Amino acid sequence: MVKSYAVLVLMALFLFPMGSQSQEIQIFNIKDFDLKGKVKTCLVSTDYGKEEYEFDENGLLTKSITRYSGSDYDITYYKYANGKLLEKRLENYRDNTFDSATSIANIYAIDSVSNLKITEKILSYDNDFLDQYEYYYQSDTLNKIIRSNNDGIDETLISYTDIKGEQTKTYTLNGVVLQSVRTSLKKENDSLIEKNILIKKYIEGEPTSATEEIFTGLDVLISRTKFFYNANTKQFAKESTVNYEYDEDGMLTRTVSSSGNQKEVKEYIYQLDENENWIKEIITPENTYKTRKITYYDVVEVEVKQE
Repeated sequence: MVKSYAVLVLMALFLFPMGSQSQEIQIFNIKDFDLKGKVKTCLVSTDYGKEEYEFDENGLLTKSITRYSGSDYDITYYKYANGKLLEKRLENYRDNTFDSATSIANIYAIDSVSNLKITEKILSYDNDFLDQYEYYYQSDTLNKIIRSNNDGIDETLISYTDIKGEQTKTYTLNGVVLQSVRTSLKKENDSLIEKNILIKKYIEGEPTSATEEIFTGLDVLISRTKFFYNANTKQFAKESTVNYEYDEDGMLTRTVSSSGNQKEVKEYIYQLDENENWIKEIITPENTYKTRKITYYDVVEVEVKQE
């Protein structure tokens, strides 16, 4: 359930990869939107606007619409081949008029003759070149991203270390550390019972912040803690923590947030459809809510004849 609250952040990273950091290619499916079954469309209504999502029969996101008002909205289209992303097109509309100057197209070319390489070209709808990213893989593991544009070339290297069962993935941009991701696994009798992910972020090689997430063995988020870097003590200090609680069906029921001496508790109540997807979510005590209208693909039942 927690993924739904990060969807807009994920979409922003996915749609706008032109910041100072190189972004890895992400493909979204129904699970990223807390959906299950043969979902065809999902319309989310909130107090700040509407989000519309369309999926293919394999559950891949093919179209998304963000409506800020009746006349201002953004549409993104996704095109795939064999489960690989080929195109992503963002079209912006303001006052019901298409804005070609701010609309962009991401075109992907896949070269798998030797080691996998994916080239992403980002163009405006006015056919202006904006950016190019080249993603290099070794044994299907991303190890280098090269970004080039009119300002020059940037190289991000991704290195991997494994010490006593803890894997650390480190990103360096032009030789300067950008981010590290440490993953620790806790097992009992060869069964995974807990996963801990610690992400540290850097600016010009200096640590600035960190986030620690703890998951169950079933990959369910149960805790997220944010840290800030204290330049005086040269250590990370806790800023805030959110703990997540679920019911027996895996639905988020309660969050407990703490920051310093402040504590906030939220309860989540759902109305479900016949496919066990929520169509109304109420958050107390503020009594805010979201609604979802979901349509499904027809499921064809195949009769098996007994011989």
